[in-house]
Formats: sequence, C-alpha cells, structure tokens
Amino acid sequence: MIRRENDVALKDYLDKWGMRVCPIDRSLKIMGQRYALHIMKNMILLKQNRFNQFLHTIDGINTKTLSIRLHELEEYGLVKRKVIPGRPAHTEYSPTEKGMAVRGILAEIASFSIKYEPEIVFIDKKPRNIMKALFGTGDLSSL
Repeated sequence: MIRRENDVALKDYLDKWGMRVCPIDRSLKIMGQRYALHIMKNMILLKQNRFNQFLHTIDGINTKTLSIRLHELEEYGLVKRKVIPGRPAHTEYSPTEKGMAVRGILAEIASFSIKYEPEIVFIDKKPRNIMKALFGTGDLSSL
C-alpha cells in the first residue's frame, strides 16, 4: 500500500497518543451491538428495569438476543443485575454509573435526528428544540 505524505495510519495515531486501541472502535464494540443502545435508552429514559418490559417495547428483539445483550452490558459494566426474592422471584436491571454516561451518547444521537430529520421524527415535520424536555437540559455538555 502506498501512503501519501499526509496520510496517518491508525497505528501511528494511536502510538502518538499512547493508546492501545481506538477509543471510538472500543465504544462501538460495546454500543454497536444490535439493540444495546435501545436497552440503555429504555433503562435511562423510560425507567424500564424488567426483562419483559424490554422485550415488549424494543421492536424486533427476541428473548435470546435480549438475554445475550443484557449479559454483555453487565459484563461491560454498564448494567447491574439484581435478583429480587419473592414468589416468584424476578430480576431487575439498572444502569451503573458507567451506564448512566451513555445518556450523553443518547442525547447526541437524539439531537442529530431532531436537527437533521425533523420530517421523520415529528408528526408535523417541523423542527424544534426539545432537548431540555427529553434530557432535562438543553446543554448536552452537562450530560
């Protein structure tokens, strides 16, 4: 492969900053899994915490995939799992402190669609600024 003078290979870039892996690639490995952001959105914004709540509100997800994603999110430290004793016992999921940081990612994604695709997002197809209502702040940097 021929490299031009201004081309920067990823390895060179990572070495320059003392990184082992690209932080964007790492985040996408975690968040890029199908339905991962949907689960986090439902936990953080909709306050859902039960398996069946996720199963019935995330279009296209099945029980096997949901179970795998919840386990992966727990392994990544984004979600904690708690078994609630009783008859019958049930399991509740909640975002960890690390998981709550995903709120900023969700806000940026929402902001993008609100700004650039209002004709798809809104019934009346008119753009508006509703970030404060959605996320409690209009300033995404505070998330």
